[in-house]
Amino acid sequence: MNITSNINPLTRMDYPDPDVIRVGDTYYMVSTTMYFFPGCEILRSYDLMHWEHAAFVYDRLDSTEGQRLMGKENVYGKGMWAASIRYHQGRFYVIFVANDTNKTYLYTSEEITGPWKKSEIQGFYHDNSLLFDDDGRVYIVYGNREIFLVELDENLTGPKEGGLNRVIVKDRDDCFLGYEGSHFYKINGKYYLFFINIPRDTGRRTESCFVADSLDGEFVGKAVFDDDNGFVNSGIAQGGIVDTPSGKWYSILFQDSGAVGRIPHLIPVEFKDGFPVFGCNSTKKDTTSTLGAYLPAQFEIEDLRPGYEYAPLYGSDDFKDAAAGPSFGFKSFWQFNHEPDLELIEHNTTEGFFKIKTGKLATNLVQAQNTLTQRTLTPRSAAEVTLDVSGLNDGDYAGLCVLQSSYGFVGVTQKEGKRFLVMCTREIRVPGIWGERKDDQAPQELECIPLEEVTGDTKLIRLRAGVSFNHMKDYASFSYASVSSEDFTTIGEPKKLRFRLDHFTGARFGLFAYSTKEIGGSARFTDFKYVD
Repeated sequence: MNITSNINPLTRMDYPDPDVIRVGDTYYMVSTTMYFFPGCEILRSYDLMHWEHAAFVYDRLDSTEGQRLMGKENVYGKGMWAASIRYHQGRFYVIFVANDTNKTYLYTSEEITGPWKKSEIQGFYHDNSLLFDDDGRVYIVYGNREIFLVELDENLTGPKEGGLNRVIVKDRDDCFLGYEGSHFYKINGKYYLFFINIPRDTGRRTESCFVADSLDGEFVGKAVFDDDNGFVNSGIAQGGIVDTPSGKWYSILFQDSGAVGRIPHLIPVEFKDGFPVFGCNSTKKDTTSTLGAYLPAQFEIEDLRPGYEYAPLYGSDDFKDAAAGPSFGFKSFWQFNHEPDLELIEHNTTEGFFKIKTGKLATNLVQAQNTLTQRTLTPRSAAEVTLDVSGLNDGDYAGLCVLQSSYGFVGVTQKEGKRFLVMCTREIRVPGIWGERKDDQAPQELECIPLEEVTGDTKLIRLRAGVSFNHMKDYASFSYASVSSEDFTTIGEPKKLRFRLDHFTGARFGLFAYSTKEIGGSARFTDFKYVD
């Protein structure tokens, strides 16, 4: 054990809806990846504090038109949500729903790295959690506001005929968000259910726990954690609990953290009189907790592999390395916005470039196929890349973006045979947090410069996007430089970033190309640098 400070936030990146298990000396955490492919990412840790990529569960899901961004179809705000991960009798189980197909998927594997076998469970189990009971029976808990407990058949294909099927918890009607995000455990003979909800009296995400002595008995519960850790009344809730080999308990819950996304936090947990106690008893005058407990700035963790060096969850890339597994040949910190069309991309590891060829007409960035993305990092981070525009056609756009529904980008477009350096944005006019999933609006051009004024005769340009996240005051800025210069020049104006539910994910850096007039144009990217 060692006392550690500056633990939270854990990843400083968008890893929402965490579920966590331990197998031997290894912790695994699964997170929602929605419409990014490959999907259903699993992270690995030996101390619950530092995390690295372990696996993607799938490269493609159902390859629907929406998942492939065909025409104007998309699955923004949908796709893979809130997985449950379990390990039972030598096999890993991952269950999740996809909100575009309205299906429940089960993936199983003997190794965390796969291969993963795909099947479906009859029914739609929102924010589910799986439990293998001691008697060999299997249950799934799910729902929103009303929480259901359903016994599954022995093959996990659907509800067991004549099996247990009941509502076990109901939330009150006067809450902003009813109980959901179920996490279900059996510990020392008792059954524990953890939920997130938002009571009206605080307006903040809160973690609750219900306990029962049997599956047909009454579940009795209460709120167990209500603290925003000093972050604009944004509570920390929804996630799993896990024990260490020495018997210590911890929880990993996420916090809505503005445009960067939803970030996991690690919280110590103790069991007293059969009930979990999160965090520490509060003597701080500035705590916002209504429960007398708060997230401590430092606490003990157990490092199960001292000296282990973790691979970063983000990084630079010269595109000269090929990755195995379901990563489409790219390093694990890359994901495509929607399922890629591999016939339209080239990853040349000999010369070191990533190339996109356009295969459909698109009105704007969010319709562009094959956008290659990485998560942004709080409190600030930046990305740089060299763009070769020699393959552009009239009406094409290519460049470096900060991807969200209200996006911004710096890039190059071609008009009547001439190329221009542009900074563009999209502003959502719909009030509130919902935005618009069906987006057919062309971006607004804030600045346009003839490319030859910057590059001369060369078709290469260096692009940069930077982000800054500060208590919901989140911005992106864009700049450019010639390939012979290290001095970047700002273009356009700062772009305000905002987390919205139409995309439901944190802002990402992205390499993109799309055509508005004719297909077949291309853009080539080299020397990507991630600056933290």
